[in-house]
Formats: sequence, C-alpha cells, structure tokens
Amino acid sequence: MNIWQQLAEQTQLRWIEVLESTFIHIQLVFFSMIIATVLAVTLGIVATRVPWLKTLLLGGAGVLQTIPSLALLGFMIPIFGIGVKTAIAALFLYSLLPIMRNTYTGIKDVDAATVEAAKGVGMTSLQILFKVELPLAIPIIMAGIRTAAVINVGNATLAAFIGAGGLGDFIFLGITRGIDGLILLGAIPATLLAIMIESFFSAVERWTTPEGLK
Repeated sequence: MNIWQQLAEQTQLRWIEVLESTFIHIQLVFFSMIIATVLAVTLGIVATRVPWLKTLLLGGAGVLQTIPSLALLGFMIPIFGIGVKTAIAALFLYSLLPIMRNTYTGIKDVDAATVEAAKGVGMTSLQILFKVELPLAIPIIMAGIRTAAVINVGNATLAAFIGAGGLGDFIFLGITRGIDGLILLGAIPATLLAIMIESFFSAVERWTTPEGLK
C-alpha cells in the first residue's frame, strides 16, 4: 500500500478525529496569539518610550526564539504541568519576538514630521500614540502577528509530545507506527491551516494599510 492509499484509508477511518484535532490545534494557536499580541504590542510600545529597555525586551524575546521547541516545552512542564496550558505558554513565548519587534519598528518608522505636526496642534503623548503612531504602524504590526501565527501553527504540532492534542497527534502516531499516511493526515491539515492564516492576515494587512502607503 503506497502513501496515498494509506492517507485515504486513514482519512476514512479517522476523519472525525481530524476535525476534533484541527479544532484543538486552532484553539492552541488562537489563545496563545491573543495573549502574545496584547503583551508584545504593549512591550513594543514601552520600548519606544523607554530606550534603555529596547535591548532588554527585544534581546530577551530573541533569546527565547533560540531555544528548541521541545526543550522549551520541557522547561514549561514543571510550571504548568503536562497538557494544554504548557503548550499555550510555549507558543505564547515563541510569538513575542516578531510582534514586539514589528510594533517597535512600526512606531519608530512613523515620519518625525507627522509626529511634530501632531505635537504642534496640542496633542498629548497618548493622543499621538493612539491617533497617529499606532494607526500608521498597524500594517507592520499585523505583519508581525501574521508571522507569529504561521510559525505557531507549525510549532503547535509538537504539543502532541506533552499530551496537549492537536494535529501533531497524527504525526507522532504515524512516526511511532511507521505509517506515512498518518503523518500526512496531520501534516496536510496543518499546512492548509497555515496557508489560510497567512491569507487572512495578508488581507487584513492590505486592508489596514493607508492608501498612500500601498
């Protein structure tokens, strides 16, 4: 039986499990991204206001990115235990750098003349942030969120190793049993999910980009 026949057979036997695992996979990515976006955007803004924190915040997030995924999951287990909480925590940490870096870059790249004009009409620092800088930086911030989300779809497959479920269950099962069709049963939906997320955030990024910058 070739790999495609195995895939067809496994799909017929396990399609309900695939749907359930896809839903769990989406939940892992969604909740980790919500937490990461709120914190990373906040820290990115702080880094633009407190220059000496830039190296600390971006450097710290960069160090987290260098830790192998399985090792990071292992470090999280003593804190959160085995399961969903550990997976979300690890995915959250992996999401910080691209979102934080793009938030910092997006705000810093706002034209200085525009900021000065806002000050000239009497805007406060908070008004400039929310009415000038963030609106202009949103396309770059969205690009960071898109990058983090797509990376997380792949990283979330490793959640299977700590009992958190998701599409990685089929990949892990396929590896242990030597059934290539099972590996594809997890890999193909994960790939399609990543493509869908990429397309969604690309559309949002285009929609949030001011006409003059397109």
